[in-house]
Amino acid sequence: MSYLRANIEQMAGYEPGFQPREPGFVKLNTNESPYPPSPRVLEALRAACGEGLRKYPDPMADALRRQAAELYGTVPECILCGNGSDDLLSIAMRSFCAEGDAVAFPEPAYSLYPTLARIQGARPVVVPFPEDYSLPADLASTGARLTLVGNPNAPSGTAVSPADLSALAAALDGVLLIDEAYADFADADCLALAAEHDNVIVLRTLSKSYSLAGLRVGLAVAQEPLIEGMTKVKDSYNLDTLAIVGARAALADQEWLQQNVQRVRATRKRLVAGLEGLGFRCWPSQANFVLARAPDGTQAAELYERLFERKILVRYFAAPRLDDCLRISIGTNEETDVVLSALREMLSA
Repeated sequence: MSYLRANIEQMAGYEPGFQPREPGFVKLNTNESPYPPSPRVLEALRAACGEGLRKYPDPMADALRRQAAELYGTVPECILCGNGSDDLLSIAMRSFCAEGDAVAFPEPAYSLYPTLARIQGARPVVVPFPEDYSLPADLASTGARLTLVGNPNAPSGTAVSPADLSALAAALDGVLLIDEAYADFADADCLALAAEHDNVIVLRTLSKSYSLAGLRVGLAVAQEPLIEGMTKVKDSYNLDTLAIVGARAALADQEWLQQNVQRVRATRKRLVAGLEGLGFRCWPSQANFVLARAPDGTQAAELYERLFERKILVRYFAAPRLDDCLRISIGTNEETDVVLSALREMLSA
């Protein structure tokens, strides 16, 4: 006998990328930053590790909201902090979608989207991306209560224009959530759309560009009525004291952020050139990873396994439109040389 809800019993859970438990891996599978967080973050965390940890954190993380609002050109009331952007995705799903409601998103996309919909008992409505990963026209006519668009998209790394997403927001009756986890690596972002449309939420995370995946900090930007409603749904203390302190220090050091972003963008260009030279087809990435289709006559799954044997971790998805591809996170130049050298050796054997 199962005590689980029927939808939980029947669904598959989200599967994170492999996290090795031993040293020695070249880890290019979960889109973490190859560079450390700002020294200001480490200093702030050390200073915060005192007797104050016996107290609960600020339930709204107001100091962080004020700082993020200043950076993003809005007011604190238009910011909601979360335990990573995944927490904010869950809050949005619970805020806007009742059982049986439609949740729409293009596909291939972040595989957490359908998982969260099924947990809520909502109905995923999948609209396929065209081959070039431009915004699907049919996404505007699903009747969904919540529409999710990753921009840049994971796992393709491609981006659509703010103008296209603004037109989508205007055409929707429901909420448009633009998941900008990788926006700092892109040429444009959609933060302005949160002020222009009363049905737009823009998500940001400090896990990628700010090198804080271990602290789990996300930010939602939207007009006040949406933030007020989502606040009712969030956990009472969803961001701990150290996460708040670290995030504030990270946002304060924009010079460190930009330095690391430029390094990632330069290495991304280098990785794409190397992969294309080996016969891979790479989609134009605006993120800190590259989706690469394996050369003709080779199997992406086999390349993935052979790289794993060499302790080189990349991501393979056994899913339609992705099962002939590898997704490779942007590492250091040295890590990039390692993976390119290994692939070159495999393909020439």
